[in-house]
Amino acid sequence: MTTAVYPGSFDPCTNGHLDIIKRASKMFDKLIVAVLDNPEKKTPLFSVEERVEILKNITKDMDNIEIMSFSGLLVDFMKKQNSKVIVRGLRAVTDFEYEFQLALTNQKIGAGIETIFLSTTAEFMFLSSSTVKEVAKYGGDLSGMVTEEVAEKLKNRFSK
Repeated sequence: MTTAVYPGSFDPCTNGHLDIIKRASKMFDKLIVAVLDNPEKKTPLFSVEERVEILKNITKDMDNIEIMSFSGLLVDFMKKQNSKVIVRGLRAVTDFEYEFQLALTNQKIGAGIETIFLSTTAEFMFLSSSTVKEVAKYGGDLSGMVTEEVAEKLKNRFSK
């Protein structure tokens, strides 16, 4: 059984993330969506527990998906999950340099770990969590960017 890990902050989960999750879940027996709890990063909009809950809700109809959180090195988390495959999404060429550097680092420190890059679907090339937060902050239309559940949570967060 091949288990892959799709790591990220998912703050919030966009339709671009969801597209990668759906496509990767068809490629592997099990896909773990690993929500990074990184205390070094600026304060997230949603707590790690909220991000895990949101992802569990929007993937509940997908049989081979598991949502978990982790902190520390991804390769250490992967060893605990008995996984050797990382899934990463690429939106544009600008993503590649950073993602390639991460892939090489993970390959170096995690014996046998490979990274699979999935290019985004064209309709989501512009989409990032930062963009979604900016649109939500100013009350913009989030349709097509996030699920209705995520849009509602964003509206509630920014109305406070």
